[in-house]
Amino acid sequence: MPLADRLADKLEQLRAKAMAGGGAAKAQERHDKGLLTARERLGVLFDPGTFQETGLHVHHHATAFGLAGKEMPADGVIAGNGFVGGRQVSAFSQDFTVAAGTLGKMHAQKLVTAMQYALKMGVPLVACKDSGGARIQEGVDALSGYGQVFYQNVLLSGVVPQIALVLGPCAGGAAYSPALMDFVIMTRHNAHMFITGPEVIKAVTGQAYSMDQVGSAEMHATISGNAHFVAENDAHAVEIAKALLSYLPANNTEDPPHQPWADIPVGADPVLDALVPDDPSEPMDVRQVIARIVDDGSFLEVHAGWARNLIVGLARIGGMVTGIVANQPTEMAGALDINASDKGARFVRFCNVFNIPVVTLVDVPGFLPGIEQERGGIIRHGAKLLFAYGSATVPKVTIILRKAYGGSYLAMCSQEMGADWVLAWPSAEIAVMGAEGAINILYRKELAEAPDRKAKAKELAAQYRDEFASPYLSASQGYITDVIMPAETRGIIALALRKSLAKREIRPPKKHGNIPL
Repeated sequence: MPLADRLADKLEQLRAKAMAGGGAAKAQERHDKGLLTARERLGVLFDPGTFQETGLHVHHHATAFGLAGKEMPADGVIAGNGFVGGRQVSAFSQDFTVAAGTLGKMHAQKLVTAMQYALKMGVPLVACKDSGGARIQEGVDALSGYGQVFYQNVLLSGVVPQIALVLGPCAGGAAYSPALMDFVIMTRHNAHMFITGPEVIKAVTGQAYSMDQVGSAEMHATISGNAHFVAENDAHAVEIAKALLSYLPANNTEDPPHQPWADIPVGADPVLDALVPDDPSEPMDVRQVIARIVDDGSFLEVHAGWARNLIVGLARIGGMVTGIVANQPTEMAGALDINASDKGARFVRFCNVFNIPVVTLVDVPGFLPGIEQERGGIIRHGAKLLFAYGSATVPKVTIILRKAYGGSYLAMCSQEMGADWVLAWPSAEIAVMGAEGAINILYRKELAEAPDRKAKAKELAAQYRDEFASPYLSASQGYITDVIMPAETRGIIALALRKSLAKREIRPPKKHGNIPL
């Protein structure tokens, strides 16, 4: 056999062995559980024929605890790069069929290489997490590997988008890498993420909890806030990642992938006029407003299950990529609490680093009162939202739909916090507090002496709204840009976004601000 043929045969054999992972039987076990293999996950992610693998022949060098000479194809992780929707992405996918996807020295090196490639080329990183954690047999080498990965996560932060897909176990130190990334997508039935599992918790505290209670996707999406999206299966998780990527720039030096319409949608939408309730105390579902403002079907909600009194997400308006932040009056009356403040601040900061304009829809009665909120640090958490908006230099458009009271008026991106446009509906109320609370302080004597206190309170509240909370009062003093009819909202936002493409804002030179963490 010619030398070239012998070399080709050997290469083919080594490739086949490495690409087989843990073997056909383990792959079938994955399929029986409704899971894709590590390679299949990348196959679904990348455009056909565009994936180029790096480190296929990497092998561990450990010898202790029976690892000497033990085969671990690709060292339990597939890494490389390709195109997603025609745009380059770097990615890795941990292979649970090989040593449970555990991380050792060479495994970590492959992760770091993929991350450094993303940084060097200025492309997003997608990480498929499915790992038993640190490879205990490699001791401090494994710990060092995690440290290197975390350090790269921090270097990439704010430079290229980072998306984590948690598709299996993500235990111990491994959980910190997704936490350092921009978005975490977890599968509903197979993913678990935790620092200490049920057995450790029981051993230390004596309390018994199930795995789902400790680290399920549902828990993280609704209680801890660690997960941004819940997917039904692996393919759905990849679909969400692709949807996210379609709104994001490749890196922080580029604009997001705007697709501006040839004609700006400036026409009126009378449906929006009809959405405003006659009674100011009646809650209005802001989702209906969002649906009328953004392009049809373009809204991708982030953190949908957590802190539901604030809605955040990505959308397009007239083809322009936009971040949406909106109070939701149907949940906790739309008040800002600790979790909503964190949720909004994180999202606004993400939009800012990746040059995504922010549209804020305001209907907020204030910060949530309560001893739990005060002791939990609502001052510090609320300040995060103020800090996020105040430090954001992307175009900012604020629409005051109805209530905008006190500090929450400022925290939802008022003119004083750097909004470029502040527009108010005629139904807007802008004041230190709501009319009912204000009159109890301002007209205490008149109310006490009134024959019919309830009727007098109603009369004074209406008077207060007209004289002291009216949007026209704020407009007359230059605090808002204009008062508009709801029907005009979409067109005005679309026009403002189109005009803001060249916005530049210079800030004092500094390393970074000190956000109240």
